[in-house]
Amino acid sequence: MKTVPVISAQEAAALIKSGDTLLVGGFGMTGNPVHLVHALAETQTRDLTFIGNNVGEAGLSGGRLLRNGQLKKAIGSFFTSNREAVAAAQDGTLEVQLIPQGTLAEALRAGGAGIGGFYTPTAAGTVIAGDADVRVLDGKEMVFVPALRGDVALIRAWRADTAGNLQYRLTEQNFNPAMATAAALVIVEVEEIVEVGQIAPEHIHTPGLYVDYLVQATLTLADLGSSADVKGGAKRVDESRLNMARRALQELRSGDVVNLGIGIPTLVADLITPEMNINLHTENGMLGVGPAPEGGGAMDYPVNAGKIPVTALPGASYFDSAASFGMIRGGHVDAAVMGGLQVDAVGNLANWAVPGKPLLGVGGAMDLASGARRLIVTMTHTDPDGTPKIVPECTLPLTSRGAVDMVITDKAVFEYLEGELTLTQLMPGATLDEVRKMTGAAFVERLG
Repeated sequence: MKTVPVISAQEAAALIKSGDTLLVGGFGMTGNPVHLVHALAETQTRDLTFIGNNVGEAGLSGGRLLRNGQLKKAIGSFFTSNREAVAAAQDGTLEVQLIPQGTLAEALRAGGAGIGGFYTPTAAGTVIAGDADVRVLDGKEMVFVPALRGDVALIRAWRADTAGNLQYRLTEQNFNPAMATAAALVIVEVEEIVEVGQIAPEHIHTPGLYVDYLVQATLTLADLGSSADVKGGAKRVDESRLNMARRALQELRSGDVVNLGIGIPTLVADLITPEMNINLHTENGMLGVGPAPEGGGAMDYPVNAGKIPVTALPGASYFDSAASFGMIRGGHVDAAVMGGLQVDAVGNLANWAVPGKPLLGVGGAMDLASGARRLIVTMTHTDPDGTPKIVPECTLPLTSRGAVDMVITDKAVFEYLEGELTLTQLMPGATLDEVRKMTGAAFVERLG
């Protein structure tokens, strides 16, 4: 059995050259090799290409490299979590390439498996597809995505043995396992290094053959950024939003695997009881999501896709991002409840690009919208200025085409029956006349 060298964070940083492409693990700051990245920030290394879900947070992890002017380009799925990355993209000091979250994970997995690329239905018909090769396979339009590899991968695991075998903790897998396979040089930051044999073979997530160096580093609350802590307590929620959440919950069935988006959909989680037997999935790598803890943060609990600490229900499981999005694209998620900016008469959804804002934060929306068996959209019926959100044709950049099954607003419920946008229910306090006036698209009425 080989022995992997244990080095300091500073020695690890010295192995990275200007112009290198870096793979940096983590979902937000969870599972992020923050000590390795901060050691790199103390060097004069420049012109780096940073590949990760996001560029850390302002001043943390990749955010520190960004402040130092060490990054030339960033490839990821959600740059809007770092306001400084958004500003750098807008002023042209940082080149960015936006990739849907599941596509990013699969591109890394493919790169590590020696596969040149793959076709995916995610992003078909959207601006993200760009000029990529598009083919129809098994009746679905699919976009070709080339594999991703890096010169150096910086990842974090919970434990390693002296042979480099890795074990991850809770939702800290995310992009780390795929990145460990997809770089010429792999450096792993770990909480603890133990002797060979102290991690049972069945508990090893990444075999040591991928690992070149280990660095021991202890995680602190300061390293976790916005996930460091969560306060319990009752939420004050507008009644109309709660009504939308309650109506969405009526569509979920016992045994369903369900993914909830941010915003109004997250309220559904607060309404689910154990007796309902609804299994919540979060795309960063967890099935069996429970309610938020009364206190504590990512040092003690898993986190959800909103980077908020949650509890794990009995029977919960953890996995990496590539496996998570395989569940989504493979049709194993029964329902997704998502927010929306626009939905149109033929079931197209636009929900990731805010008017007047840079297009820098697609996350997992495109994968979920095209991959879930059933897509329920919850949103206010109009914008604050009264502009309808249900429109004849989406004018905002699309998330998915023809994928929406139901729209629940504060005024009404619409379904797509026999291919037609159909009003099936009025929400509490709403009248048919106001729904007609506030809906931009033509619809059929089938009120029970």
